[in-house]
Amino acid sequence: MRSFALALAGLAALSLGGCVTARHDPSARLDASTTANWTPRDREFLTNAPHAHTPVPVPYQRHLVDYHRKEAPGTIVVESDDRYLYYVLPEGKALRYGVTVGEEALAWSGVATIGRMQEWPAWVPTQEIKQRLANIPDYVKPGAHNPLGARALYLYQDNKDTLFRIHGTNQPEYIGRAISSGCIRMTNEDAIDLFNRVKIGTPVVVLPPGRGPRLFSFTAPAAPPASQVMAASAF
Repeated sequence: MRSFALALAGLAALSLGGCVTARHDPSARLDASTTANWTPRDREFLTNAPHAHTPVPVPYQRHLVDYHRKEAPGTIVVESDDRYLYYVLPEGKALRYGVTVGEEALAWSGVATIGRMQEWPAWVPTQEIKQRLANIPDYVKPGAHNPLGARALYLYQDNKDTLFRIHGTNQPEYIGRAISSGCIRMTNEDAIDLFNRVKIGTPVVVLPPGRGPRLFSFTAPAAPPASQVMAASAF
């Protein structure tokens, strides 16, 4: 557990350090953040969260945008290439959230539904993760240091858990990158916002990489040590 904590501490110290270049999107408007719907537990855990001073680049902050695909309002759509999650609204609009997606070899795509929703989930690593990585505990209790963050939406197909989630993160410096083991990560603030908008049965469409040109180009900083990258991709 101590080794795991040290790995996360090292990751938290990394700066995003890259450059994000966007094509002009005249429809995009920053969506004001609010803590009005936070629970007392949210305030307790996030007051001294390890990522409190880690900024997310403006293009990956939550925006209200025009939406031109055909999914029905209430649908979640993940654009793997652009590292965006859209929550489709009526009248051709959507809320766009920056996310972390799975690295190419581990990326998951498909159509699912939200089969379970959890506030401040515990993390129980899968056997596959424990086989790939060393010093991973069997259980991590809920809290600001938990890799699943403030909220988790569990993706199901045919009433079976896919083992993939949309969840918060204690590593917001990786928003906009493809580094996870397939799960979709959001900032804790955005995970809380999305959680409050959806329900069990909400459809989720995760588009695979290579489905179109990226809206944003990202120049990554120098790669961190391999041991830290592995820890970062564990969830």
